[in-house]
Amino acid sequence: MAVYKIALLPGDGIGPEVTGEAVRVLGEIERRYADLTFALESFDAGAERFMRTGVAMPEETFRHCRQADAMLMGAVGLPEARHPDGREVNGDVIFRLRFDLDLYAGVRPVKLYKGVPSPLRDVSGGIDYVIVRENVEGLYASRTGGCNVRGEVATDTIIMTRTGIQKVSHFAFRLAQKRFGKGRPLDGKSMVTCVDKANVLSSYAFFRSVYDEVASMYPRVDRDYAYVDAMTLYQVMQPHHYDVVVAENMFADIISDLASATVGGLGMAPSGDIGDRHGLFQPSHGTAPSLAGRGVANPLATILSAGMMLDWLGERHGDERLTDAAVRIEQAVMKVLEEGVAATSDIGGASRTSDVGDAVVRCLQELTVR
Repeated sequence: MAVYKIALLPGDGIGPEVTGEAVRVLGEIERRYADLTFALESFDAGAERFMRTGVAMPEETFRHCRQADAMLMGAVGLPEARHPDGREVNGDVIFRLRFDLDLYAGVRPVKLYKGVPSPLRDVSGGIDYVIVRENVEGLYASRTGGCNVRGEVATDTIIMTRTGIQKVSHFAFRLAQKRFGKGRPLDGKSMVTCVDKANVLSSYAFFRSVYDEVASMYPRVDRDYAYVDAMTLYQVMQPHHYDVVVAENMFADIISDLASATVGGLGMAPSGDIGDRHGLFQPSHGTAPSLAGRGVANPLATILSAGMMLDWLGERHGDERLTDAAVRIEQAVMKVLEEGVAATSDIGGASRTSDVGDAVVRCLQELTVR
């Protein structure tokens, strides 16, 4: 029997609600696949814990996360939970895990499913690409090392290293190779687009030059470029032109949220923070305090994130059951959406959070396991 240790971080706001539905889906996967077990252990970390105790994530919780096979998070943070300098305390959890476990690749799939409305005028070309965010460098690397002088001048320093750019660029090109046969919706071409501001800032020119060095090692994958300001236009006007996109930390953070708006919003935006040895999977949305406790939050981003977790675990451990289960989870979500079985209000429905979870579980039960 294969047992995979999963550290659960339900977090704050709607986090526990959407995480609960993902856990139900994982339970159904256990029932569908013989000799497959998820050892789930939940840990209290986040803004609510910070307000009670002064510590968002204790060292023992971090140790358990480091020792787990994977981590699944709901959402962390509340507007009123802040450090004296104004920073929200969610970074004490998210950034601690990203930076200390070297989760250097933030993977944000952007996919428009049938049955989900998009605000874009024309989506006939399809939307199906992945943003790869450099996760531990860039402007965010100075998050606690900036300078504020007398409340008059504040500075933060962008940090780019050759090693960091190489790692995330290799990740992006390997991901494009994995998507061979799929590519960008426009023509199926496999391509990695580098998003930067190389025309103005030397740090981004350096990012592009290292990206080019890595790109030369992948002759079967085309290379492409976009300045970040133009990219926000292209994501709206021609999203079908993209396959894999790679960018510095802050730029990728911004274009990821824009991308999610084109495919139904953050409730449809899964993500994974992935390193060579560790993986953290979570929805891209926040804690949505105004929705907490009402049972109306969209759990699909979290359910799809759990599917990403299984796919990553399957590749890492050579376990085809997990990679197959990841496919089945997405198929179940697609069926629910396309047939209009259940949908929360953010994507035009009136279902409750648990209704959507029920529907995904039922669809999983109907799918044939390989």
